[in-house]
Amino acid sequence: MTTRNPVRSTWLNVLLTALAPVIWGSTYIVTTQVLPPDRPFTAALIRVLPSGLLLLMYARRWPARGEWARLLVLSALNIGAFQALLFVAAYRLPGGLAAVVGAIQPLLVMGLAWGVEQRRPLASTVWAAVAGVVGMGVLLLSPGTVFEPVGILAALAGAASMATGTYLTRRWRLNMPVLALTGWQLLLGGAMLVPVAWLADPPLPSLTIWQTAGYAYLSMAGALLAYALWFRGIARLAPVAVSSLGLLSPLTAVVLGWVLPGEAIKGLAFVGLAVVFASILAVQWTAARA
Repeated sequence: MTTRNPVRSTWLNVLLTALAPVIWGSTYIVTTQVLPPDRPFTAALIRVLPSGLLLLMYARRWPARGEWARLLVLSALNIGAFQALLFVAAYRLPGGLAAVVGAIQPLLVMGLAWGVEQRRPLASTVWAAVAGVVGMGVLLLSPGTVFEPVGILAALAGAASMATGTYLTRRWRLNMPVLALTGWQLLLGGAMLVPVAWLADPPLPSLTIWQTAGYAYLSMAGALLAYALWFRGIARLAPVAVSSLGLLSPLTAVVLGWVLPGEAIKGLAFVGLAVVFASILAVQWTAARA
């Protein structure tokens, strides 16, 4: 009989959960380089609704009667509002600026845990999260960065929505398997996006093969697979640890931006990259100790 190693199990959960933001990191480049322009809510809708239907066809699990209200709240925070705001920010802001704003998520999660549960975070965890924001700024911001007000507000609201959803998903712990929980949130969140996409976005043009493939990738990988891994991680890791892994999304976007469009790494970018990565590892370590 073998004894399970808790440290190895924790870091395996960290690695699996980290795959979700790595996949999400491709959202910016797919949105700007492949998808039709100026249709943020349509992109969010196509991303989440089909994958939610597929997961529920597989899981075949209905929520308990008393879980519907909380499930609707989680669907709005984690999917509906967050996806809409994410694509608004992606269309209006440079990926770097949106990433710096989104880097505050671990701090927001710690603030929620402190304010709601009186769980004061470790000082080392707080400083590690702050270092992640600073490192992201060093890595991505430049004197020519355009601070577009609507995009900034969308990025801030999206970070607050995702942080609150991550915290409440762990706090409420709905009695559902991960795939069913993921499927219902994608379906309900997608349903919330239908009227917004219908009223706010122009109709889709005839799609090219690449555009169709882009939407399919965002739905199957960016929603179905990534959110299943994300909610699995929330069930097994501390909320602040999961939220910190979200910084891997902009790091992935940066790497893709350097590799695919051929942008060069300049100045202190390497230092910022190292600081952000060290911040992620430090938050994982301190959260696991706590």
